[in-house]
Amino acid sequence: MTIPTMIEGPDRRSAGQGVWGWIALGLAGLAVVPWYALGGAGIFSAGWFGSFPSPASAPAIWQIWNGKPWLLLPALPLLGAFAALFVPREQPLHGRLLACSGMLGLALLLAQGFAIDHRGPTLDALQHILSVSSTKQSGLGAGAALLGFAHLMLFARGLSRRGFCRGDAFTVGAITLIVTLIALFVFFPVLVVLLQAFTGPMTEMIAKTFDASIWSLACILGPLRCGVAWNTLFLAIVVGAGTTLLGLAFALIAVRTGFRFKPVLRILTVLPIITPPFVIGLALILLFGRSGAVTALMMDWFDIPRSRWIYGFTGIAIAQLLAFTPIAFLVLIGVVQGVAPSLEEAAQTLRANRWAVFRTVTWPLLRPGIANAFLLGFVESLADFGNPLVLGGSYDVLATKIFFAIVGASHDESRAAILAMILLVFTLLAFWAQQHWLGNKSYTTVTGKGDSGLPAPLPRNVSLLSYALALPWALFTVVIYVTIFFGGFVKAVGRDHSFTLSHYLAGFAIEWGASGLLFSGSAWGSFGITLWISAIAAPLTAGIGVLTAYLLTRQQFTGRRAFEFGTMLSFAIPGTVIGISYVLAFNVPPLELTGTGIILVICFVFRNMPVGVRAGIASLSQIDKSLDEASLTLGAGAAGTFRRITMPLLRPAITAALIYSFVRAMTAVSAIIFLVTAQYNMATAYIVGRVEAGELGLAIAYSSVLILVMVLAIGVIQLAVGERRIGRRSIATTPIPTTA
Repeated sequence: MTIPTMIEGPDRRSAGQGVWGWIALGLAGLAVVPWYALGGAGIFSAGWFGSFPSPASAPAIWQIWNGKPWLLLPALPLLGAFAALFVPREQPLHGRLLACSGMLGLALLLAQGFAIDHRGPTLDALQHILSVSSTKQSGLGAGAALLGFAHLMLFARGLSRRGFCRGDAFTVGAITLIVTLIALFVFFPVLVVLLQAFTGPMTEMIAKTFDASIWSLACILGPLRCGVAWNTLFLAIVVGAGTTLLGLAFALIAVRTGFRFKPVLRILTVLPIITPPFVIGLALILLFGRSGAVTALMMDWFDIPRSRWIYGFTGIAIAQLLAFTPIAFLVLIGVVQGVAPSLEEAAQTLRANRWAVFRTVTWPLLRPGIANAFLLGFVESLADFGNPLVLGGSYDVLATKIFFAIVGASHDESRAAILAMILLVFTLLAFWAQQHWLGNKSYTTVTGKGDSGLPAPLPRNVSLLSYALALPWALFTVVIYVTIFFGGFVKAVGRDHSFTLSHYLAGFAIEWGASGLLFSGSAWGSFGITLWISAIAAPLTAGIGVLTAYLLTRQQFTGRRAFEFGTMLSFAIPGTVIGISYVLAFNVPPLELTGTGIILVICFVFRNMPVGVRAGIASLSQIDKSLDEASLTLGAGAAGTFRRITMPLLRPAITAALIYSFVRAMTAVSAIIFLVTAQYNMATAYIVGRVEAGELGLAIAYSSVLILVMVLAIGVIQLAVGERRIGRRSIATTPIPTTA
């Protein structure tokens, strides 16, 4: 019995230290940093030191002493946590005290924040209790955040002491933190929108829900006569299937063939994801519009009349396939790499030919990645706003209908909320279909045992089909980006193709002044802010996404399915709704975040987190749980196991999450168009402004610069994260002899 003693001894000694640490953090939030939110750069600015302490910058202790006694309420539960230190941790009272004090502290913190806002007490009874009718309160700041986080971790520590998740503090703390963040920054803003939208009569709400323009099935007369819900669903199915097929073709070529130009192919695959969506739409119009280059050539050479075929379903589908195929590729390449060569070699030993090996071994093991790639493509198509706005024509989809319901002349928030709910229902159905297709089958291929086998060559038909799909699409991508880069070096796209650098100089001019280099171009401000915000949001997004995937696949806890769906909720809601909900929810105390850079980071993190979650789930489904169990048996905790065992095997998922989150933060439009300010003006908002002003050359030039910067960033991320090493050889250029 000496081994348990050795394992549990350090844990006993660190138990009190952990509680002491959270209590100390809560006290620091009360006595050291400002309790209320600061203007300008916030807590990271040194300006508030000059007026410290003052009503705006003082900590809670000073505020309590100077006429705000209600701030003492969220501090009192720390006494319960302190009392728990004197109770042996084996006794149920120890965990109960920690959990109850943490929960009570969070409840009191939120209650006092919502009870008194910038106008005063929100309830009439509070004015008599406080005896101060003019009492006002700003939004919560760093001090309140530290105290709230301390209460949350004390609550999680109490649950772990009560035996939740086998008593592992790291697992319970991670689940508690992520659930709280999702509730705060996903469910709460959506709830605010719904509460404000569904305030009218029930009959009016029912009439809007079942309106013929949404659910009409007059498709027999043509697709444009379908209701907007069916238009959106049909487009999402086509795009989900198309992106999955193209992504799989690129992944198979990159991993399972001896193709000589794999680096070039991978760059072309990822290029569309690093481009603002309306720029791809603009390039398609320049090529295939009524005055486009290809249209003019077809008219001159083959006498094919000009038309508007690019506007509508076809144009949207092409643009979305260009934009979302990289997502499928980033998910599927890690899954293809994870297929164990030893299983394929075993099938070859039993005299199975290439097609039999692919059909019975390789394809079934790819099912998790295929299901996740389709789900992401499907949901991305549902929520896409930029491409339908540029190329939609008379083909309506839910995302654009929601946008015009909010910003149009009617300004019908109720209709926008109903349309958003329909999108959520479609997402839920896709989520259920994915789970039903995968079932409870095992897809484990990475087990910790040596596996240095050589991947089996692809069947000839599969290889030819992959090349037939991927290479023309790669060539088409080249044409699109030649068009984009060409537009930045001509005076007027479509009219005057004289060479010029004026667009780049207008945006990115650098001059030498009396004080040194002067960045005089008009785009430098938004460019610097965009890089800074994206660099902060990317690692946070990847970290939360991969950690969430680990919890979903490796831990069993109540509400796991609801937790997984909650992680996908922000992905299903159109960016315009996310932006409006953030403005409504975080424009007033207690969470006054609008106009700051923090709200942009939060928006990007929870908007893009699902990609990290789905990529992590796809990779973890191939990694045997026995690796985790072996680590735990040897005395490592869940935190050490996750850091030392799981993380190195999740490098493809981490790379996918980092790349996707960084470039999406650089190219997002709809979600942040309502959140940018003059101080925090993102690149895409600047580009949209230039397009509206008719400065297409400057807009395309700026987009070209963003593309080049993100290509460099992708290379840096891949070098920094590295590749997963699982003791396998690369595909040979000489095929392995197999039975025909």
